[in-house]
Amino acid sequence: MADHVCPVWVGYLLASPIRKYFQHPQKILKPYVEKGMTVMDIGSAMGFFTLPMAHMVKEDGRVICLDVQDKMLMALKKKALNEDVFERIDPRLCSGDDIGITDLESQVDFALAFAVLHEIRDVPRFFLQLYPALKPNARVLIAEPKGHVSESQFSTTLSEAEKAGFLELGRPPIFRSRTALLQKKGR
Repeated sequence: MADHVCPVWVGYLLASPIRKYFQHPQKILKPYVEKGMTVMDIGSAMGFFTLPMAHMVKEDGRVICLDVQDKMLMALKKKALNEDVFERIDPRLCSGDDIGITDLESQVDFALAFAVLHEIRDVPRFFLQLYPALKPNARVLIAEPKGHVSESQFSTTLSEAEKAGFLELGRPPIFRSRTALLQKKGR
């Protein structure tokens, strides 16, 4: 879609505690994230969703955090250490063209892509890279900001997900977001 990447300074705004009043991570993730799961936060930034997921998966779980900016991941690591969940997270610096998860074949139970797909240059390639990392019937929650992504653009994204092998299960309501809950088709 775009060649724009969220500036690091915006990461501090996105991690603001005030945001929880409008987009509360635990309420959004509760239907999908459970103790012991391996989950993925795509475009994790400074951990607004990563840290709550780390608490939700508990000691037996794992959160794989993907971001293209090392400064975002450094801030996330610091916060994870402060919240005593660092051992549960796997922060990974990825490139704009490769999300770097080929070592995770059929390991991920749930993936979150919150306000990030509109920044990815090659969305079809993204879905093709994500698909093998997911367990059969794993779910993916996509949320895109209504102010940045039109309904037409979002439909195109969902079309690419379907081509890669994902089935749309529904559109959970999230404040000011276009959403879709996807599932990897069992084979």
